[in-house]
Amino acid sequence: MPGMPRKAVLAAASIALLTTACTGQSDTGATDDPNASTTITFWHGWSAPAEVKAIQANIDRFEKEHPNIKVKVVGNINDDKLNQALRAGGSSGPDVVSSFTTSNIGKFCSSGAFADLKPFIEKSKLDLDKIIPKPMLEYTQFEGKRCAMPLLGDAYGLYYNKDAFKKAGIKAPPKTWSEFTEVAKKLTKSKGDSYEQLGFMPNYHGYETVVDHYMSQWDHAYFDKDGKSSIAEDPAFAEMFTYQKKLVDSLGGFQKLEKYRNTFGDEWGAKHPFQTGQVAMQLDGEWRLGMAKDAGVKFDIGTAPMPVADDEVDEYGKGFLSGTVMGIAPQSKKQNAAWELVKYMTTDTAAVVAFANAIHNVPSTFAALKSPDLTVDPGFKTFLDIAQNPHSNTPPASVNGSTYQTTLQDFGYQYESGKVKDLKAGLKKTADQIDRDIEQAK
Repeated sequence: MPGMPRKAVLAAASIALLTTACTGQSDTGATDDPNASTTITFWHGWSAPAEVKAIQANIDRFEKEHPNIKVKVVGNINDDKLNQALRAGGSSGPDVVSSFTTSNIGKFCSSGAFADLKPFIEKSKLDLDKIIPKPMLEYTQFEGKRCAMPLLGDAYGLYYNKDAFKKAGIKAPPKTWSEFTEVAKKLTKSKGDSYEQLGFMPNYHGYETVVDHYMSQWDHAYFDKDGKSSIAEDPAFAEMFTYQKKLVDSLGGFQKLEKYRNTFGDEWGAKHPFQTGQVAMQLDGEWRLGMAKDAGVKFDIGTAPMPVADDEVDEYGKGFLSGTVMGIAPQSKKQNAAWELVKYMTTDTAAVVAFANAIHNVPSTFAALKSPDLTVDPGFKTFLDIAQNPHSNTPPASVNGSTYQTTLQDFGYQYESGKVKDLKAGLKKTADQIDRDIEQAK
């Protein structure tokens, strides 16, 4: 899902949802005749010409298989526009909705912003556990209520410059974080108060090197069984923050790294620091492979899973997962027809494969992941494997969306820069803030 950097998406979406009133479930229910001739409206967030074309191609296939249902497609819809329409209700809004912000699924489900899909799934006799990988099922439901289906996914892994590895005598990508530190140091070439080449940009502002992406490589739990923040009690969080801070210090220190980071090109442009050779390793999603090739990089690119904690090497191969979610607007009076489109886009193997091939995202069903029609090169296969790894994970949904992640990320900025010295006390203060925010949102 190329687009706004994930940390910006989290912040913007969190603010938008916190100011959104609960829409409530529609009283009308799904009373429309799915065999009657009708037109439904589908809102999505894609805007690039190739992505819009790919969506339309799937819509054309759907209309051919469902000649009684016509679909009006509206693209470039962000969560702000979506929330406004769902609050307003009325016949001018969408019937089928989608969002790139998986972290807001708790808000979507608990507020009724997206309709409950359970009756539709039961009616269609879908066994989702056999259709969709577990992490993708998890980020499309909240507290047992399924209000969305996954529409393609994003898997995050390690990109590395094979030429730089060869010059440094490194034979394989690192599998543990201790190995990663040594590789990153070996690949780093200082140049005065800057760098000729940096092995890895560890700072939390380093594009995709955000807190929850790091945390995915440790066994961890954001909340305890009572729903309270466990970041101060679960040792994995202290381990991750301690490791990241040591990595920052070992590669030159926060200030030197920040100065170098400010020379980087745009994350979504041709001058991305991995593509220019400024950094030799990069944490990123599956889309980077295609973007790097389009930018005409001059070196061979390798892909691998990100490292894991040293005492969890048996889980090497896992990674962070997210993706696009798709659901039904609760105010829609055409929910049966809307479900037919949601079901087609998210569970029809040919549709999922065609869309994945077109926009280079990870398929969101087991059948599509294994389809012979899926376009797979060695670099992309890494991300398909990460998506299917049983240890891959995503942050749990919360009633206030991504707020707890943003709060923890903000603490990360303070700790890595040295503004907060006491890690234990800082995590406790952050956990208390997360608990207060969640209680206030309930």
